Amino acid sequence: MLTTTGLNFGVRRGIPHLLGICIGFPVMLALIGLGFGTLFQLYPVLHEIIRIIGIVYLLYLAWKIANSSGGVSEVTQSKPINFWQSAAFQWINPKAWIMGSSALAAYTTLDDNFFVQVTIICITFMIITFPCAGVWLVFGAGLQKFLRDPAHLKLFNIAMALLLVASILPVVWEMLV
Repeated sequence: MLTTTGLNFGVRRGIPHLLGICIGFPVMLALIGLGFGTLFQLYPVLHEIIRIIGIVYLLYLAWKIANSSGGVSEVTQSKPINFWQSAAFQWINPKAWIMGSSALAAYTTLDDNFFVQVTIICITFMIITFPCAGVWLVFGAGLQKFLRDPAHLKLFNIAMALLLVASILPVVWEMLV
């Protein structure tokens, strides 16, 4: 999604999207680690509902990306994902839930101060996410020069949509098995 934002809007206009991920995910992780995890243990169906909503939304985004003409008129009429949309998206992103839950399970123990452990994990994710996710935004912006041909842009959008769908296949597989 960041690559597509970088491609269509450039780095400067994509920064709110990047910041929403870099701040929204650690906030979600902190809330899960400090309370929502218990809620989901009591009511596992809530977690499944969020996963299903996330999968459906990612499929919708993939469809929108694949069907985007990507022309200049389309870009000037639409806006990139803003900070709040990006931060809120973390709550329905099944990949974020899997990564967050896995990190909390793998890197915390009940023997030590759990709050400190969750805080360290959240700060680490916040620091590491900026350069890692930022690369995708810059990569997309760099592609602007190479994808001026509408046919190339269409192929790129379809490839990005297929990669997005492929990224949720492990989540779907886990739900079915």
